[in-house]
Amino acid sequence: MHEWQEEVLAEVGAGRRISDRDIVDKVRRAVLMQRLPPGTRLPEVTLGEVFGVSRSVVRKALTRLASEQVVDQRPNQVARVRAPSIEETRETFAARRLVEGEVAALLAGRLDAAARARLAAEARAEIEAHGRGDEPARIEHSLAIHHLLAELSPNRVLGTLLTDLILRTSIVIALYKRPNLASCFLEGDHTALLAALEAGEAEAARRAILRHLESLEGLLDLSPRESRIDLMAILGQAGEPGS
Repeated sequence: MHEWQEEVLAEVGAGRRISDRDIVDKVRRAVLMQRLPPGTRLPEVTLGEVFGVSRSVVRKALTRLASEQVVDQRPNQVARVRAPSIEETRETFAARRLVEGEVAALLAGRLDAAARARLAAEARAEIEAHGRGDEPARIEHSLAIHHLLAELSPNRVLGTLLTDLILRTSIVIALYKRPNLASCFLEGDHTALLAALEAGEAEAARRAILRHLESLEGLLDLSPRESRIDLMAILGQAGEPGS
């Protein structure tokens, strides 16, 4: 059982009323942590049983998740975690480089001691998690660094855009990460970024973000994929003439 499921069961067992916002937060977090891979079915009945709520509450949550581009909802079909195309993946990374690069440049030299301490703590925690082979924790601390940049952004519109792009990027990483790749840890990237931010070097901070995202995209398998069509099942008619 995943940690997020245990948290839900504990809250339900304690008699806490679960809202549609709670469901949105839990599912979004599970996607961010790459615990719910792209394409995962999210049946209303199953979600209702997991969270101990009615289907109407689940429907509200799924509608919210669809508006946030976390799930795909189609008429008369079970909702699924989004599975972006290769083209959309490339566009997502391109957009994030533009937005987060600018956010980093704006933040350079403008972080107070408390903000610097929060970022440094997450960077250390990420390294420690990687060292002990705890990939879910490493992902969580890595995401926390980027969410902090969005939170601290002097330009609130860019901060909001960045929050959305971080989620989209997490989804595409879960979909396209190379099968034999145990971790997407990029040693030294966050340390270099934090050093540039603290030194007030705007262009160095921008370059650190660009290098980090380009390296991350390079860890993905974005080669065209053959569609998985079972020709034998479609065309193979045993016993018919010419078979």
